[in-house]
Amino acid sequence: MNTDKNIGTVVSIRGSVVEVAFDNDLPPIYNILHAGAKHEFILEVLSQRDDTCVRCIALTATGGLARGMPVSDTRAPLKAPVGKEILSRMFDVFGNTIDHGQPLNPTDWRSVHQDPPSLARRSTKSEIFETGIKVIDILTPLERGGKAGLFGGAGVGKTVLLTEMIHNMVGRQKGVSIFCGIGERCREGHELYHEMKAAGVLENMVMIFGQMNEPPGARFRVGHAALSMAEYFRDDEHKDVLLLVDNIFRFIQAGAEISSMMGQMPSRLGYQPTMGTELSRLEERIANTDTGAITSIQAVYVPADDFTDPAAVHTFSHLSASIVLSRKRASEGLFPAIDPLASNSKMATPTVIGDHHYKIAQSIRHTLAEYEGLKDIISMLGLEQLSPDDRKLVGRARRLERFLTQPFFTTEQFTGLTGKSVALEDALDGCARILDDEFKDIPESAFYMIGTIDELKHAKKGESDAAKSHAA
Repeated sequence: MNTDKNIGTVVSIRGSVVEVAFDNDLPPIYNILHAGAKHEFILEVLSQRDDTCVRCIALTATGGLARGMPVSDTRAPLKAPVGKEILSRMFDVFGNTIDHGQPLNPTDWRSVHQDPPSLARRSTKSEIFETGIKVIDILTPLERGGKAGLFGGAGVGKTVLLTEMIHNMVGRQKGVSIFCGIGERCREGHELYHEMKAAGVLENMVMIFGQMNEPPGARFRVGHAALSMAEYFRDDEHKDVLLLVDNIFRFIQAGAEISSMMGQMPSRLGYQPTMGTELSRLEERIANTDTGAITSIQAVYVPADDFTDPAAVHTFSHLSASIVLSRKRASEGLFPAIDPLASNSKMATPTVIGDHHYKIAQSIRHTLAEYEGLKDIISMLGLEQLSPDDRKLVGRARRLERFLTQPFFTTEQFTGLTGKSVALEDALDGCARILDDEFKDIPESAFYMIGTIDELKHAKKGESDAAKSHAA
């Protein structure tokens, strides 16, 4: 028998909040406690009430937990499995495999509570991270080792865009992809796992889920567990890591649930008063260091499409690129439904992307902004009432809008269109030629859902050949 065990007793249970009394050694904050015959109840210490009592949040369901039950202190925080053997597997927040595969016995487990890398270790070099998606690479280029946010309400395509980026990264990136599902539906995790398996990218990927039906404690900690895995590949294996988080709002939401259950006074709009600190602890661990980089792309659900919501505002402050998804563009069938005027990137400067790229991006923004200003006149008076120059500008803008759409690999089964990944040079070339009015005589519909601008020529040639054969 282990005499070193620190045993306490459950004195109170209110939902997911459990108070445990200890006679001697009070467990420190973040320690994991076990209760039940098979240790089926897992608790995390969040506060010390007094000299004898701690208040914990349950990371598992509390059905069956009762007052007076013994609780053992593990004398350690929550840990995540790390190592090469975790690749191609799917985990829960406790490091258990949930993909029905062979049992896994990782040799190394690390605490999910790690400090961010020091400033001395961080890289100061700015590098672009190509995605193969035209509208992102041209207008909102991502930073290697940076954080990009996908902002949008429900049903505008955040998860589809994240999945597409995983597909496109496989050929470009020799590192590791980690998908972290925070508060996601189990259906989405199941579909993603099988899609990645079918695409042959699972061997360089790790998935970890804190699902929607799990307690808030599990959803709150799954992001920290994913980061511990990512830090292993960055710091020990010296690899670049692509960390995809879906959805960072659910992390804030889980924190708000825990805060209210712990009895803290709510802040603005009912959010927890510690939201800024909690988000910073997670986000600051994502960095580009001397050994490798963790590049993060995070979906951010925006409640009621309100970008002044505190959750969206706090998340904005951590990002190097903000990709805003527009419900209006989605309703017009312009996918990906990225709003080119609301989206921005700190990388979109001449010193980082070069003068040529910067000038084209600014010309696109200027053209689309002027078109936006003319829409009211067009809706009231019609296109014919515009000046010849304005009519040319409208045609240019509408062709650009359609050229910046793109068929995705992940939606092939729904759209019937073959997915396409477009290199940055090809995307810039197409936009530059549209801005120069090279294709002003070609109908706008021809630009919709194509890859490079060369596909337009092939389509045009096919039309002319068909016309000749019809005339013959």
